[in-house]
Amino acid sequence: MSKPLLLIDTDPGVDDALAILMAHEHADVLGLSIAAGNVGLSHTVRNARTLVDLVGASTPVFAGCPAPLVRLPEEDAAFVHGRDGLGDVGFPEPGSRIDDEHAALALLRLTREHPGEITLVALAPLTNLALALKLDPSLPQRVKRLVVMGGAVTGHGNTGRVPAEFNVGFDPEAAHVVFEGFPEFDLVDWELTLRHAFDEADFDQWLAQGDRRAAFFGRAFQVARETNRRSGRRGIIAADALAMAVAIDPSVVVRSERRHVGVELDGRLTRGATVVDWQGRLKRPAQANVVLELDQPRFAAMVRRALGADGAA
Repeated sequence: MSKPLLLIDTDPGVDDALAILMAHEHADVLGLSIAAGNVGLSHTVRNARTLVDLVGASTPVFAGCPAPLVRLPEEDAAFVHGRDGLGDVGFPEPGSRIDDEHAALALLRLTREHPGEITLVALAPLTNLALALKLDPSLPQRVKRLVVMGGAVTGHGNTGRVPAEFNVGFDPEAAHVVFEGFPEFDLVDWELTLRHAFDEADFDQWLAQGDRRAAFFGRAFQVARETNRRSGRRGIIAADALAMAVAIDPSVVVRSERRHVGVELDGRLTRGATVVDWQGRLKRPAQANVVLELDQPRFAAMVRRALGADGAA
């Protein structure tokens, strides 16, 4: 089977880092378009360059939007990922360069150069993608697939606002633009990632048996791991890696449901919530393929290979 061609919009971020390692192991990566989100844009761009160096690739890195489309964010995720986004380890200055082209323009150009070939993987707040869509509403016609990591389809979010997930909650207007602008996309939500967390002992074995990528990730992941433990979350939660698995191999999805999904923009308590029309009451097009269950062993095998730990059980 030929490798998929991926264009990744991301805000690295520790879980983004694992997803990017997976992408370079299992797919052909056309570029990384970078947004602010987990931490500020200067950090996310630097972290993307660090990961490109780690995998020994020549993947272009395009810096994008430093803030949401409309309102300044109420919070970032530095408390999870570290102030620099990669666990405050202090990795050396990366050698790979930043491309001069803005991320939104790169998204448009690359989809024009490869019409119908690209799987667009959105792991960050959707600011860059929304801007690209506003510049050129025909963008969805050139994208083979869109996979979004975002939302909380039954309201169990992970932000200061109870029902909101971080990526959508960071820039709800951008999520609204993308959800309304794409006639179909795969949605990998926060609650799915909780159901598909890895056993900690198993994951530690993969890190011990892996190569330089595993050593890197093990160091970068410590802050996030401790934060999750303090929050009472069990297992190794790999949100962006789960979305990347869906992007690389759609057959990893065991169960999904097609529904209309909207984004709440105005609610005092619910701004940034993803609203799923489970019963079809709104009579709106069902544009979101909401992923509900994955093949966990196959997902694990993809992660192990990306860490260089193929021999680990």
